[in-house]
Amino acid sequence: MDIILLERVENLGSIGDVVSVKDGYARNFLLPQKKALRANEANKKVFEANRERLEQENAEKRTAAEAQGSSVAGTEIVLIRAASNTGQLYGSVNVRDVAGSLVEKGHDIDKKQVIMGAPIKTIGMFDVTIALHPEVHVTVKANVARSDDEAELQSQGVDVIAQMNEEERAEGEGFTEALDPDRELGELPPAEDAEEEAAAEEAPAAEEASEEEQG
Repeated sequence: MDIILLERVENLGSIGDVVSVKDGYARNFLLPQKKALRANEANKKVFEANRERLEQENAEKRTAAEAQGSSVAGTEIVLIRAASNTGQLYGSVNVRDVAGSLVEKGHDIDKKQVIMGAPIKTIGMFDVTIALHPEVHVTVKANVARSDDEAELQSQGVDVIAQMNEEERAEGEGFTEALDPDRELGELPPAEDAEEEAAAEEAPAAEEASEEEQG
């Protein structure tokens, strides 16, 4: 289907562009969201008659979004969730959770503005994109942790999952004697140690010989 874009759409074009898209994409998303019009002769005339007004409105919305973006960009939200010892969440963090946390911080964000490739399913720090306007995107930080203390560590740059794996590995290995990394298998001990061992072996033999002479 050929459509006229009423705003910039990622990977399609800018306001006023006539592009071809799949019918389902147009009917289910672009047309209902008023992001486009069917590209027939009547709509082309309507668009051209209103182009100046539409472009002005778009510019005003972009300016407002840029102002909002200056306060939203870089915001860190903390989401406390239950998770296993490996960091896997018992559930997930989705667009609704992110939007809700931003609203709690005083930002006017709708879940439709949150862009996530997939729900978050592990603890950690994640970049999440917020589309304030088709031409204004900002990034926020989602700090997903099992506790406030863990969230604080992650905020400081600590990889909590790696730390947990290291502690678990250390507990599994237990205490082991330090070995000389340069020593080869079957290598004889140093000469001083060898002499001490030889002297220790000769002492009992000398005592036995002395006893026989005395006898």
